[in-house]
Amino acid sequence: VELVESGGGLVQPGGSLRLSCATTGTNGSLYAVAWYRQAPGQQRELVAGITRGGRTNYVDSVKGRFTISRDNTDLTVYLQMNSLNPLDTAVYYCNAPIHENDWNGALWFSWGQGTQVTVSS
Repeated sequence: VELVESGGGLVQPGGSLRLSCATTGTNGSLYAVAWYRQAPGQQRELVAGITRGGRTNYVDSVKGRFTISRDNTDLTVYLQMNSLNPLDTAVYYCNAPIHENDWNGALWFSWGQGTQVTVSS
C-alpha cells in the first residue's frame, strides 16, 4: 500500500503544474488525502487537503491559486497549481491523515519520494 506522487517539474513564474497522487494496493477513496511540501531548509508543511466527501482545506499562501480534487474512479488526488512563484519551490508529498480534518496529525502512510516542483526563470 502506498501513495505515489507525480507531475512535478521546472516551470517559470506564473506557470502551472498539475500534481497527481495515486493510491496503489488499497481503496484510495476510503481516505482523506492531503498535499504537503518541504522546501530546502524548511519543515514540511500542509498545502491542501480533501476529505472523503470532497470538502477542501488550503493553507493561506495557496488559496485562490491551487485546487485540490479527487477522482474516486481512478483513486487519484490531484493538485492543480496556478500562478506559481519561486516560493512554491519544494518537494511535494501526499499522504492520508488518520483523523479526517486533522491535517497535521498522525498519518496512515510512510512518506514517499515526493515530486520536485521548481519555479524559476
